[in-house]
Amino acid sequence: MKIYNTLSRKKEDFVPIEEGKVRMYVCGPTVYNYIHIGNARPMIVFDTVRRYMLYKGLDVNYVSNFTDVDDKIIKKAQEEGVSAEEISRRYIAECKKDMEAMNIMPATTNPLATQEIPGMIDMIRTLIDKGYAYATEDGTVYYRTRKFGDYGKLSHKNLDDLEAGHRSINVTGEDKEDPLDFVLWKPKKEGEPYWDSPWGQGRPGWHIECSVMSKHYLGDEIDIHAGGEDLIFPHHENEIAQSEAANGVPFSKYWMHNGFLNIDNRKMSKSLGNFFTVREIGEQYDLQVLRFFMLSAHYRSPLNFSAELMEAAKSGLERIHNAADNLLFLAQHTADAQMSDEERKVLEEATEFTKKFDAAMEDDFNTADAIAAVFELVKYCNMHVGEGSSAELARALYDQMKTLCDVLGIILEKEPEILDEEIERLIEERQQARKEKNFARADEIRDQLAAKGILLEDTREGVKWKRA
Repeated sequence: MKIYNTLSRKKEDFVPIEEGKVRMYVCGPTVYNYIHIGNARPMIVFDTVRRYMLYKGLDVNYVSNFTDVDDKIIKKAQEEGVSAEEISRRYIAECKKDMEAMNIMPATTNPLATQEIPGMIDMIRTLIDKGYAYATEDGTVYYRTRKFGDYGKLSHKNLDDLEAGHRSINVTGEDKEDPLDFVLWKPKKEGEPYWDSPWGQGRPGWHIECSVMSKHYLGDEIDIHAGGEDLIFPHHENEIAQSEAANGVPFSKYWMHNGFLNIDNRKMSKSLGNFFTVREIGEQYDLQVLRFFMLSAHYRSPLNFSAELMEAAKSGLERIHNAADNLLFLAQHTADAQMSDEERKVLEEATEFTKKFDAAMEDDFNTADAIAAVFELVKYCNMHVGEGSSAELARALYDQMKTLCDVLGIILEKEPEILDEEIERLIEERQQARKEKNFARADEIRDQLAAKGILLEDTREGVKWKRA
C-alpha cells in the first residue's frame, strides 16, 4: 500500500509503527454552524481510507476531533445570546446527523477540545520548561518558532520567507520576542469562556488542541495525520513543532491532505453566493450522491462541484444500484440454485475487477480508478447474468459488488420505500408538534423523512412534499 506523504512529497510504502495497527488522526470541523461541502470532502475521503484499511485486515484507531472553543463559536453565541457551549453542542449534533447521512463511520473517538484543557496546560508547561515557549506579562504564552530547527519541513517554507511576507503566522502581540512566534495560550476577554492556568485565566490556542488530543488518544507517535490541504500551514506545521519539541519523538510518519473543493470553478465563499452546506445539498440529493461525487476524483486533486457533475454522479450511482438490484432479484427468485461449470468460470473471471479495485486503492487510494473497476464489474454482470442464470452466481456477484461498494461507503441495500399514507401521517404529526412548540420532535420527523428521500417544503398553502 502506497501513500503520498506531504512531508516527503512522494509516495511511500505504508508501514505502520505497530504491525497490523494504524493510529490515525483527522482534523475535524469547528462547530459553529452546519458543515459545508468543503468540510465534507476530508470526512468522506479519510473515512474511505479507513474503510480500505479495515477491508485489508488492519486495526484502525481513528480519532477525529471537534473544535468546540473558537472565536467563531464565541461570536455566534454572542449573536444569539446563548453560551458557546450551547452553540457547539447544537452543531456537533447536527454535524453527526450529516455524517451519518453521508455514511461516515463513527470515529473510534471524537474528542472535544474543551474536555482536554488539563492536557494542553501540561504540554504548554513542558514547552516552557524546555525553552520552546514563554509567557508574557498579560498571561499570553507563545511558542518560540525559531528554536524548532525543523520548522517548515511539512509546508516546505523557510523562516526568512515567512518573516518577509507570510502574515498567516505573524500573530500580532507587542510582547512577542519574535514576530513569527505563535500563541499557545491566550488571556480571557470579557464574555468569553475561560479556564484557570498557571499563566492566568484564559483559553488555548487552536494548534495546541490537536497536538494534545492526538497525544492523549493515540500516543506520542502516530501513523497518519490527515486533513484538508488548507491545514498544512500554519496548523499542521505548528502541530509538528509543538508535539516534537514536547515529546522528543517524530509526531506522524505520514501526512495526508485532500485537495480544495471549488464551486463552478470558483473558490467557495459566502460573498460569491456559492456557499453550500451539506444540509442544503441533502434537500436536493440523497447524500450518497454527494459521497459518490467526492470519490469520483483522486483525493489530492482539486475537485469542482457543479449541478451538472452532481447529476452525472447521480446517474452513475443509479447504474450501480440497478445492476445490484437485478442481481439481488435473480438471487432471490431464480429456481435453479447451483452454479454450472461455465458459471464458475464467469465468477472466476469477475475476480479481475476486484484485483483492479485493490490495485487502484493500493496506489494512494485512487478512488476514481476504483470506481472505474466497479463500473467494469457492473457491465460484466449485465452481460453475463440474466434470467437463465443460477441464484448462486447472482448472489456471489452481488456479494462481490457489495464488498467493493462497502469499501467506498456506497450503500447498495435500499430502504423500503415509504408509503404516501405514512408520509402524510408523519407530516400531520410534525404540524401538531410545531403547534405545541415541540420543535425537537418536528425536526426529528423532518430528518426521518429526509433519510427516506422525502423532501418537505413549508409554504403558505401548507406543507408540500416530494420524493428526492
